[in-house]
Amino acid sequence: MRNASTSRLRMLLVVTMVVVSSLTLASFSFKFFTLEKAASRIVELENSLIRIQATLNVDSIRNYKIQKIIAVMNRHNQKLSSDLRYNIASEIYEMSIKYPNLDIELICATITHESAFTWRPSVVSKAGAMGLMQIMPATGEFLAQAEGLPWTNEKDILFNPIYNIRLGSRYLSTLISMYSLDGGLAAYNGGERKASLWLKNGRDNSFLWKETRGYIPAVLKLYEEYKKKS
Repeated sequence: MRNASTSRLRMLLVVTMVVVSSLTLASFSFKFFTLEKAASRIVELENSLIRIQATLNVDSIRNYKIQKIIAVMNRHNQKLSSDLRYNIASEIYEMSIKYPNLDIELICATITHESAFTWRPSVVSKAGAMGLMQIMPATGEFLAQAEGLPWTNEKDILFNPIYNIRLGSRYLSTLISMYSLDGGLAAYNGGERKASLWLKNGRDNSFLWKETRGYIPAVLKLYEEYKKKS
């Protein structure tokens, strides 16, 4: 009888230990799962905060640069409507993002000089170059095709400041990528053949048009001036 009782007692103890162990393991697993889920949620929230902060930073930089562009415009032309000024500034900012070798200061410096310090969308040069970035109609039609803009007529496209900046920035970026900054400016003003000869001959100004000799340092001076202004 004693042996039977002892066996039953031992079996009962074993069963009890198994049950207790199972409950302990289940409790630990539940706590571990809960902690793991909480940790995952914290990481998710941290990532969300990082994304929000990044968005805020981008918006802050964009607004700062747009206001800087508008300040340049206001120095030369206060007759533009506030909506048009903002749209022009936004397009210049977008072009500086699209083309890594352009920044807002360089685009602004080019426009200021090309438009004879007027920032007037309908300005026309004696040679027939049109708009803010002074694009010749034949060049504009070629650039419009590359940009995917339907070419209606030269005034519709080149007097539209948004289109003009888009085409001019594409052209200037391409030339700078081919001939460097000063060479690109030389090509933009005086043509690629002259710019190429100028560079091949150690930047000997005798290979440039007289106008281009003054154009390059004038634009670069404006560029440096705009970069210094906060």
